[in-house]
Amino acid sequence: MLSRVADSIYWMNRQIERAENVARATETTLDLALEGTVDPGRLWNALICAFGDQAGFAARHGAADQSRVFEFLAFDAGNPNSIDRCLQAARENARTIRDLISSAMWEEINKCYLMVRAAAEAHDRRGNQREFLDEVKRASQLITGVTDATMSHGEAWHFARMGRLVERADKTSRVLDVEHFFGPVAVDGRDAVQWSAVLESASALEMYRKQYGAVSRRNVAEFLVLDRHFPRAMHFCLIKGEESLLAVTGGTKGSYSTPAEQRLGRLRAELDYAHIDEILAGDGGLHDWIDGFQTDLNATSDAIHATFFATPPGG
Repeated sequence: MLSRVADSIYWMNRQIERAENVARATETTLDLALEGTVDPGRLWNALICAFGDQAGFAARHGAADQSRVFEFLAFDAGNPNSIDRCLQAARENARTIRDLISSAMWEEINKCYLMVRAAAEAHDRRGNQREFLDEVKRASQLITGVTDATMSHGEAWHFARMGRLVERADKTSRVLDVEHFFGPVAVDGRDAVQWSAVLESASALEMYRKQYGAVSRRNVAEFLVLDRHFPRAMHFCLIKGEESLLAVTGGTKGSYSTPAEQRLGRLRAELDYAHIDEILAGDGGLHDWIDGFQTDLNATSDAIHATFFATPPGG
């Protein structure tokens, strides 16, 4: 497969997954705002900080509130991580590989893009925020389902899944780290409310309750970091992402011949043997551990780029 084609399908899926995760986190923040358990300014600022967009948001919008944050994350053309910009980029990547993807995939990506464009051009965008976010989530899930059902599960499909899972692991870690920006608020049961909101952001509340019952910080962290079976848990994403990577390279688990295999295999192995109590008790606690994970995941993404997408010298 040509490197530019692999690059397009990998990033197309990362961009669609990113749009869905921004929609999930924003919708959960709307719910938490109704609970009234966190000061609204701190709540909306925490969402911006979780995505690492503080500087860009402050420069363009100033103080964080619901209206400004929603506009920034949903439609802001100056924010490369907004839902609108992500789906524009995903559609452009899909256009360049029309001959590789199925017609059904192209149709669903195009419909999703046009829906977001129509919402962005609407005069009043305040009254239908939740409906818009639900539509983005449904469209992303439909694209993923159509991809799995109508595309041969060969090399291109594995690049698609790899992109989706690397992005998902990153966003799950960011949602989990949101407590760092809330600050200490474990009063009058509010801690359980906020950790339930974290689970909701990953559509994980029901599966978590089946496994653990009552919501607690420790168990939520264990579930979203280390669970091997839940599709949005960081460990699950690395396990399945590595499976796709090895399917592309022809490698075997436990050895490597490329920087991508080395980086992803090392990170997956760290979670294989990690224990949540050690993570929480470490220097800097959960926040510093997540910072380290994100650094390693970024290095993994860079290694995937260098292995498969970078133009060779003189190429």
